[in-house]
Amino acid sequence: MLEISTDDILNGYINGIFPMAESDGSIYWYSPNPRAIIPIDTYKPSKSLRPILNRKYFDIRVNTNFEGVMRGCSGPRVGEPGTWISEGIIASYVALHRLGYAHSVESWRDGRLVGGLYGVSINGVFFGESMFTIESNASKVAFHYLIQILKLNRFSLLDTQFINDNVLRYGAIEIPREEYLELLQNALKVKRNFDGRVLATL
Repeated sequence: MLEISTDDILNGYINGIFPMAESDGSIYWYSPNPRAIIPIDTYKPSKSLRPILNRKYFDIRVNTNFEGVMRGCSGPRVGEPGTWISEGIIASYVALHRLGYAHSVESWRDGRLVGGLYGVSINGVFFGESMFTIESNASKVAFHYLIQILKLNRFSLLDTQFINDNVLRYGAIEIPREEYLELLQNALKVKRNFDGRVLATL
């Protein structure tokens, strides 16, 4: 399987699974146990990040260059031999973005996209997918504003799939898959919208 439909992706998320591509472009579905989530209400920016936030060093935009963020996330990373974001994955998620389910939070500097993240929102759940950075702290600031969007829109669950050093710095924890699936079903019952315009209230 090299491409997947938007319906397949949405049904996968609703049932606790998500797609990733192998080096040959083949797409497979995953449901890790344990599952990593980031508690929305307990997130706090690091002390080192606060001066950058206060200075508004980056221009934060929402959904202005979704594909650009995906392509930034698909680039090579230090210590990682490949990427799970294939051309098929990009095409499928860009289509999902056009339907209003996939979103990007972007850090811009001097008119240039220098970092950001993307994910999928369904009712009260945001499924975080990936982030990238070209300038130091750009993805950290984008994540900070993602949390503000989720808080202001009263989201219930932020899924981050796997635990790693990157998500640990944001307060990620691991929970058993069964517990995750219960949280997921409860959060899916809550009608919420991913509305980036709330950032104007900050």
